[in-house]
Amino acid sequence: MKLVMLGNEAMMDEASKGMPGAPGIRAVEVDRGWGWLVDGFEVFKRAPGVWIAIVVILGVVMLATSFMPPLLGFLAANVLMPLFMGGLMLACRRQEQGETPEIADLFAGFKGHANQLALVGLLYIAGMVVLMLIVGGIGAVIGAGAMNIGTGAGMGLTVGGGTLLVMLVSVVLSVPLAMALWFAPALVVFQGMAPMAAMQHSFMGCLKNIVPFLVYGLLAFALSFVAAIPLMLGFLVVGPVLIVSVYAAYRDIYG
Repeated sequence: MKLVMLGNEAMMDEASKGMPGAPGIRAVEVDRGWGWLVDGFEVFKRAPGVWIAIVVILGVVMLATSFMPPLLGFLAANVLMPLFMGGLMLACRRQEQGETPEIADLFAGFKGHANQLALVGLLYIAGMVVLMLIVGGIGAVIGAGAMNIGTGAGMGLTVGGGTLLVMLVSVVLSVPLAMALWFAPALVVFQGMAPMAAMQHSFMGCLKNIVPFLVYGLLAFALSFVAAIPLMLGFLVVGPVLIVSVYAAYRDIYG
């Protein structure tokens, strides 16, 4: 059953020049930021039981990583997520082709593309480590400066301004990292791209459609906030919708 694709037909672009074998990147209309979520709900309501079961199992697995030693849990969560997302993208494709998704689809990424998807997770972890080193270095410099000032209003202003700077740098650096990860699993399983190339192309796709993604991000945040109010139960619906919305965006942007 075909995904419901709203909005005008996206226009092909030459943004992928210089990346041999990479799929073309389309620039989509701004309203597709909302359309991806609508598409996600349309797909979810055709097989709600399966999608809810998938989200519950995924949530249990991710929760289990939080009980591991901190470093091991951090590594496990970030390596496993691209593997699961690869399987979920395949589940979306199966439903689009008229089949019924299965719980086993959640683990499909562990079969044909396990090494590449795991490497996507490791590259993301490496990016996170670099981010933390940069932010930690800035924090250390600010802390040393505050100590030199001593006590009083000057120290308070330094610490307060430094905290804002650290937060700003964290956001500025984490957003491109998230953009590089967003479509990487789909590009690996559908296009057979190498992990690094997939992350580069994912970043390019997000960057070219930054305005639709801004709309999408604000709406997704609002939905997630509402979903969290009734004891997180809203994520039984919002979770699958967000997952399928990634596939809907991939279809729009990469075709």
